[in-house]
Amino acid sequence: MRCKRLKIGAIDIGTNSMRLLTADLVDGKLNDRKKYVNTTRIGQGVDENGFITEEAMKRNINAIKEYHDICVEYGCEKIYCMGTSALRDSKNRSEFIKRAKDEAGIDVNVVDGEVEARLGFSGVISGIDTDGDILVIDIGGGSTEFIFGNREGIKRNVSINIGALRLTEKFLSEGYTDAAFSNMREFINDQIKGIIAYIKEKKISCVCGIGGTITSLSAVNQNLEVYSMEKVHGSRITKKEVYSMLDRFVECSDEERKHINGLQPKRADIIAAGTEILICIIENLSKDEVVVSEYDNLEGMAYYNIL
Repeated sequence: MRCKRLKIGAIDIGTNSMRLLTADLVDGKLNDRKKYVNTTRIGQGVDENGFITEEAMKRNINAIKEYHDICVEYGCEKIYCMGTSALRDSKNRSEFIKRAKDEAGIDVNVVDGEVEARLGFSGVISGIDTDGDILVIDIGGGSTEFIFGNREGIKRNVSINIGALRLTEKFLSEGYTDAAFSNMREFINDQIKGIIAYIKEKKISCVCGIGGTITSLSAVNQNLEVYSMEKVHGSRITKKEVYSMLDRFVECSDEERKHINGLQPKRADIIAAGTEILICIIENLSKDEVVVSEYDNLEGMAYYNIL
């Protein structure tokens, strides 16, 4: 029997970074997976003024052109592209969508939190071996998704506007003071208390984390000089290790943080806020560790040809 084969590109335009997955989908399995990441910060300032700045617009259009060229070189027959939190919130998203189509030939689909969660959960399920109920946490630049379910489907998903870039701008722009972290922690706890109350009543086989904050924490925890999807995927981070890494981030200068093994220099200024979000979640859930997945919404798009 002839195999079904399709070369796919999947692009995720996040608040902090734009990511690309290229893969060969053969009989329902993704082969030759390659991922690319570019810290494009389309969401910089969106919280404050409601608009994507011209500088951010140009930065992201250039990145999407580059990703289009990579997809063409790879021979992609399908290219899927989604925009998430920052594009949902920006008043001039239609201008960006038009420019992406006109200048890069890419159709950008701005998805709501429910679709984003569904794609992330689908990607995670395809990459782990579990039959029980799991909680997937996706800490992004602008929002954090909580997705609870199993292989039969999602039972509950919530998107909350707390993300690493958003909270850095809101609380840490004046420095890493005790008061700033205390205020940020209080804000996070207030925002997540509803979904936490729901989850705590359920039996969870594992808490699984996706997104740049959590994969970066895994890489830092393993002291990876070169990022490895294989080493990050399936790794576990304990609560004690998360606390230790936050202490390290706070004690470092901005320049020192850029040179920590496993941490992309362009993520160095927002990693502390993302780490604080994770701490608040696992503390409130009384969990001792999180399992890290390198399968996420990019794989969700690729597997299910969604969008």
